[in-house]
Amino acid sequence: MTDGPITVFGGTGFLGRAIVRELLEAGHSVRIAARTPRWPDNVADGDPLSLVSADILDEASVAQALAGASGAVNAVSLYVESRQLGFDTLHVEGAERVARLARQAGITRLVHISGIGVDEQSPSRYVSARARGEAAVLSAFPKATLLRPSVLFGPGDAFLSTLEKLTRLPAIPLFGRGETHLQPVHVKDVARAVEKVVGPRPPAWRLFELGGEDVMRYRDILSLVMAHLRREHPLVPVPVPVWRVLTTLLSPLPSPPLTHDQLVLMAQDNIVNHQVGTFSDLGIIPHSLRESLPSCLVVD
Repeated sequence: MTDGPITVFGGTGFLGRAIVRELLEAGHSVRIAARTPRWPDNVADGDPLSLVSADILDEASVAQALAGASGAVNAVSLYVESRQLGFDTLHVEGAERVARLARQAGITRLVHISGIGVDEQSPSRYVSARARGEAAVLSAFPKATLLRPSVLFGPGDAFLSTLEKLTRLPAIPLFGRGETHLQPVHVKDVARAVEKVVGPRPPAWRLFELGGEDVMRYRDILSLVMAHLRREHPLVPVPVPVWRVLTTLLSPLPSPPLTHDQLVLMAQDNIVNHQVGTFSDLGIIPHSLRESLPSCLVVD
């Protein structure tokens, strides 16, 4: 199959929308697959775009979304568990289902979005589920390509908008001393990487870690955001054990502002391992957080 659309599961999410737009601009036919699919705001007349209702937890709807497709992208993600939906259900079982049914449908190109730092032995249920999900995908579809982006930023993101809210506080609490190193990556760069992988000349690498141009400490990112917003507040170190107690107290809430899994992520560096494929192997020069901040964080 070479003329069918590329099905993007999670095509209505933050990353999914960027992937859809990048694929369309590159001339691909795209099918958005989501539980509640909707047309993108920036869709143009004549764009080869279609919608299909699909839930990666449902076998029949996934098979329908993949029927006649030439490629598939799984950009579905879950960051906070609930009683109704857990990490394993989505990131392991759901990911395996997409991969298995894609292979059965005769699809030759599958891109699975994961994340830097996946580890089956991680104390984070999110991180360990992501790792098991990768293994399940490769077992079902051995030639799948795995993309592991660092923390995403871009207009309307969750990362910078959360930091903006923090900078409104009279004093800004840090995770420990805020020494964790991050390599934030622009959502458009990850979308460009997806297009390269599913394009007519896919790369030899099957595993990519994608980070932006800047590697920065968490405390320095906060300082950068404050400088951009012309706000100046002290950064206050808070020991990790104190955060652990706080996440335990917050855990009964339906949507806690901080979870144990997020705390684990903030305690470890989130940067690219250059022993695998990177943006350079795709011919992509990633955006700089420093230079992109004015266009990504606009506050009225």
